Amino acid sequence: MKFFLWLFPVLFVISASAQNATQIHQKAILIDTHNDALSNELITGVDLGKSQQTGNFDLVRAKQGGLKAQVFSVWCGDQYGNGTAFRFANREIDSLDALIKRYPNKIKLVRTASDLQKTVKQGKLAALIGVEGGHMIEDRLDYIEILARRGMIYLTLTWNNSTSWATSARDEVLHGDTLKHKGLTDLGKQVVKKLNKLGVIIDLSHPGETTFNDVMALTTKPVIASHSCAYALAPHRRNLKDYQLKAIAKNGGVVFINFYSGFLDPTYEAKHEAYLAKHKPELDSLIKIYNDYDLASIRLNSINKTEADQLRPPLSLLIKHIDYMVKLIGANHVGIGSDFDGAESYPLGLDSVTDYPKVTAELLKLGYSTKDIDKILGGNFIRVLKANKGS
Repeated sequence: MKFFLWLFPVLFVISASAQNATQIHQKAILIDTHNDALSNELITGVDLGKSQQTGNFDLVRAKQGGLKAQVFSVWCGDQYGNGTAFRFANREIDSLDALIKRYPNKIKLVRTASDLQKTVKQGKLAALIGVEGGHMIEDRLDYIEILARRGMIYLTLTWNNSTSWATSARDEVLHGDTLKHKGLTDLGKQVVKKLNKLGVIIDLSHPGETTFNDVMALTTKPVIASHSCAYALAPHRRNLKDYQLKAIAKNGGVVFINFYSGFLDPTYEAKHEAYLAKHKPELDSLIKIYNDYDLASIRLNSINKTEADQLRPPLSLLIKHIDYMVKLIGANHVGIGSDFDGAESYPLGLDSVTDYPKVTAELLKLGYSTKDIDKILGGNFIRVLKANKGS
């Protein structure tokens, strides 16, 4: 009897804590700054307005996960270049416009912080556009203006591939000795000034360190890293070193944590390469079906789920990256940029947009205040959007 009398208050505290986490999460304006659902939709043809059994995002599951605003990534690989990349970017934006027209009561395109907040109050998902890769402007400043008019709120200066005017993290690290230049060229500096003038946020998640440093010396507006993790915890070329994190904070910007296993866990890449080698014939067949490596990798993992799950890090490692950055640069400069639908693996328990509440619950367990949780979930993004757009 004494055991049950002792157990009851413990269970009550756990239940109350869970309810508190749910309330905090639902009241917050949760904003995810990076999701690749649009590029996948063009390949698979799925209707993102309906609940799907594949992928990480759809409007139904977004509502269940408390997602209030989503920055949709407009992306294409380096097989697209001058004459094709800009056209493909517009095709992806067209697909988002079509989704909004099909479901006007569920989702609305917004461009400013005030429009975002109004849309959230209406109970709709606020949709924003982030263009992931400077190669999609095809070295033309007028293409920046066109994409901005269509709703682009940030431009990731490079993807993995460098442009003629800015070098990527991948190229600076892997091909540094053969590059014609590092960092921003004169055209690159014009791009930065153009983005500042138009109020388009500069995203530094993919550019190399030289490009990063050049941008920070030039920009007059707060920047972001839309989907990056801490290099100190996982020394991947795509992650940000402490001095970069501090520079973004000093600039008034925000780093949005990426959920991808490979950027969170320093042991993941080697394990994943061994896994891919083991399943190479199967992967090659899937690549022929989808004509897309990322989708083939995702499908491979779903077919071999038990084995693939063994490679995934625990949710606690994601929380460790968030907590590390908060302790280093403050809660005003950290946010959420999941990279859902853009990778083959995420921490255990994070399978789709329905699982965002788990992040809130874990931060609450660490003693984070409601105020700081609200900032991390979306408040910091709203501040940076206002600082760039002026409204």
